[in-house]
Amino acid sequence: MILETFPSGPADTNAYLIACSETKQAVVIDVPFESADLILERAKELGLSIQIILLTHSHWDHTAEVALLKQSLNVSVYVHKEDAENLETPGADKLPLFFPVTGVKADGFLTEGQEINVGNLKIQVIYTPGHTPGGVCFYFPKEKVLISGDTLFKGTIGNLSFPTARADLMWVSLKKLAALPQDVKVYPGHGGPTTIGAEKWIAHAQERFK
Repeated sequence: MILETFPSGPADTNAYLIACSETKQAVVIDVPFESADLILERAKELGLSIQIILLTHSHWDHTAEVALLKQSLNVSVYVHKEDAENLETPGADKLPLFFPVTGVKADGFLTEGQEINVGNLKIQVIYTPGHTPGGVCFYFPKEKVLISGDTLFKGTIGNLSFPTARADLMWVSLKKLAALPQDVKVYPGHGGPTTIGAEKWIAHAQERFK
């Protein structure tokens, strides 16, 4: 596995370029401001062929340059259906937009338990609503890697005060992640990586964030 992180934009949002080492086929997960050119340049340097764009959720700081990257690559974009409206019409989630964001219509919808193949990589979709209604995480079981979006960070969780957040669903989502192997490495939407084992509190997160 090749895994490259691009902290980008005003919120230092992590974009991820992940590729199969054998086939050089790649996936991009989340495309914040000022990340598209960096991703394209790095993919060219490494000789990677980007096959698909996947989104952990539809907040503007994760999707600002999806349209630009999609146009450059002519590949499909996937998001959970509960976040599709906000991807297509940025600001539909009632969060203020500080910069113009071009909307994108999803080419397909992510679902719980769905498996996506990129080269020899197998990616499992884990539906983790809470921070947004359609939040998902992407799990690479063989490599024991989880791309957690804004569901789980090192030591904390995604903001639950936003208009479309659902705290009651977040606790269920975190329990799903708590069931993963303890040595799974977690790459979040903001900040540095952690492991499931280092975040044992997520099994009882509701008590911590009352």
